[in-house]
Amino acid sequence: MKPLTLWALLCCAISIQAADKPNILFILADDLGYGDVACYNPDSRIPTPNLDKLASEGMKFTDAHSPSTVCTPTRYSILTGRMAFRTGMRSVFTGVGGPCLIDKERLTLPQMLRDQGYATACFGKWHIGMSFFDQDGKRIKDGGLKGVQRIDYSRTIPDGPVDRGFDQFFGTVCCPTTDWIYAYVDGNRIPVPPTKILDRSKLPQHPYANDCRIGMVAENFNHEEVDLVFLDKSKKFLERHVKNHPDKPFFLYHSMQAVHLPSLAADAFKGKTKAGPHGDFIFEMDYIVGDLLKTLERLGVAENTLVIFASDNGPEVPTVLNMRKTHQHDGARPWRGVKRDQWEGGHRTPFIVRWPGKVKMGTTSHQLTSLTDVMATCAGITGAKLPDDAAEDSYNMLPVLLGEQVDKPVRRFVLQQTMSLAMSIRDGQWKYLDHKGSGGHNYNRTGPWGMKPYALADTDPDAPGQLYNLEVDPGETTNLFSQHPETVKRMKAQLEAFKTSGRSAPRRR
Repeated sequence: MKPLTLWALLCCAISIQAADKPNILFILADDLGYGDVACYNPDSRIPTPNLDKLASEGMKFTDAHSPSTVCTPTRYSILTGRMAFRTGMRSVFTGVGGPCLIDKERLTLPQMLRDQGYATACFGKWHIGMSFFDQDGKRIKDGGLKGVQRIDYSRTIPDGPVDRGFDQFFGTVCCPTTDWIYAYVDGNRIPVPPTKILDRSKLPQHPYANDCRIGMVAENFNHEEVDLVFLDKSKKFLERHVKNHPDKPFFLYHSMQAVHLPSLAADAFKGKTKAGPHGDFIFEMDYIVGDLLKTLERLGVAENTLVIFASDNGPEVPTVLNMRKTHQHDGARPWRGVKRDQWEGGHRTPFIVRWPGKVKMGTTSHQLTSLTDVMATCAGITGAKLPDDAAEDSYNMLPVLLGEQVDKPVRRFVLQQTMSLAMSIRDGQWKYLDHKGSGGHNYNRTGPWGMKPYALADTDPDAPGQLYNLEVDPGETTNLFSQHPETVKRMKAQLEAFKTSGRSAPRRR
């Protein structure tokens, strides 16, 4: 056989293998509560027809959790399959604070998929850290306005998404409409630098529009159009990819601004619901999901595309407080707590998976799962072999998706963390919080961010931690710490073992 013919056959075999692997579209909403989605909350005041349809065409998880109760650590954990507390970082990034939380040597979800022949792209919010430099070449460590004003925009960003496994990136450094720098990163540069101080008086004025810091804004940055810009980028990526590389699978990570505060819906969505500005913003978020799904259909790739939808944590305080009061809508329903809280409302997330021909339509799974599991699951789907020093907190949920493992749990334990690195652990129906209080908010606080009206008396006030039986007490109202000392001892020991061992998933060797 001639060498050229052999090479052609080899290329053909690789192409066939790649064609057998599904495209993957992962849509991550921001601060969307479990109760914000109609198919999870029959009393929701906000229509979410596209997410409801997605659930009817795939599998809806009822016991899925973000790894953290805030943005940065959750996003780190999704892209690495590893709990972010293991890095030692507290809180979240703001402005141009960095460097990237993901070490350059660490295997990421997009890099793993790229190694399997995928084209990889990320459009939207990054929020895992990037490095910016001043004119002297010194890395900027100030995460506020002064840091943004020192940036030398002629220098490239050395540790952004395109250096952590993505072929393409267009989006923002941190929270798109909140954090000091209102400008778009394209690849590893900001082509249109911010030159003016934001004038907030020109933005909508309502109870959900106050979470916007007075930072620097670029000429091409419109706070009310951010999510439509991200949508346009994702749709154009899909169109180009299907046209130019029809036999190459893609991984598209669409990371929304919606529905993080400030709630600034685009003009086309204002007044479209009876639930005020935040309701309109949730409606826009749902529209974006639907438009992405319609794009897959239009391009003829929907049948071979795995779609995953989730939120990075629970709903924000002002949205929950105002929506409960003015619209009788509860974004945290039926759980206790909100974003930043260790209680269920802070991290139990909508989680929907559609995979035509593989995931049975209209199914509901009560399996315990975490967003850290996306990486090991994608490895199982694509045949990637994860090394033992990667995805240390990630479990393969593929048997659940295929309906092969319904009653037996894939994972027994799930870890959660707050921005202060307070920890909790689930073991079946038992949930142990290794701290007092919510781990996030001061429930004695009043005012616009005051959760005092929703404070519950601690039924075991002298205990150093909390223990709840979610099977009989899903609202986490009765602290059983002192009543079940052996359970507390066992779960605390397991938590410490997972912390010190560097992993909570089984070893792969």
